[in-house]
Amino acid sequence: MEHLNQAWIMLKLGGIIILPLSLLGVIALAIMLEKAFVYWRFARLSNDLLNLIETYGFKWEDLEKILSGLDKRHYYKRFFEVVISNRHQPFWWTESRAADEAQLIENSLARRLWALETIVTAAPLLGLVGTVVGMMSAFQVIGSEGIVNPTAVTGGVAEALIATVIGLIIALVALFGFNYFSRMQSQTMDEMERLGTRLIDHIRLDQKENTHETT
Repeated sequence: MEHLNQAWIMLKLGGIIILPLSLLGVIALAIMLEKAFVYWRFARLSNDLLNLIETYGFKWEDLEKILSGLDKRHYYKRFFEVVISNRHQPFWWTESRAADEAQLIENSLARRLWALETIVTAAPLLGLVGTVVGMMSAFQVIGSEGIVNPTAVTGGVAEALIATVIGLIIALVALFGFNYFSRMQSQTMDEMERLGTRLIDHIRLDQKENTHETT
């Protein structure tokens, strides 16, 4: 409890600029938690699904059975079902439809990452504003009272330092979150493209076999 009281006192010393900084911190945390849930719930690739697609000559019925157990919002399910539903079309048509769906998925995964990137830049700048305001308060006290009231001077300096530190901490957390989820997005799309190529190869093989059977 004592540590919480000390933290609260420090936040109050930070001045009014702590309010927008706190808002940025809450937004950054909410975005990162939401992204973590999305990747955990809708972008995980099960071993059964991965192993099946990596198997040469798998049955489409087996793939559909595994996909039926996934949430309809699952990104891999959305992508694979587009390929499956168009597998009887020419493979170039299927590739085009799959590319369109992959672009929609990528846009969905990138949603709100711009806000994290903005917070990375905005938080230190807001902290710098708090620094300037705090130092102005300290210099104002010195100018009007000399050094008669050292407590007022150190209070202004503390306000400046606290705002700067909090702004930098928020920016660092947002930066790590932005880089991590950007990397997750890139890995997800690369894996989706790789597995999509496996499915297209399977379609080409099926169409080639059908051509041989009809000749």
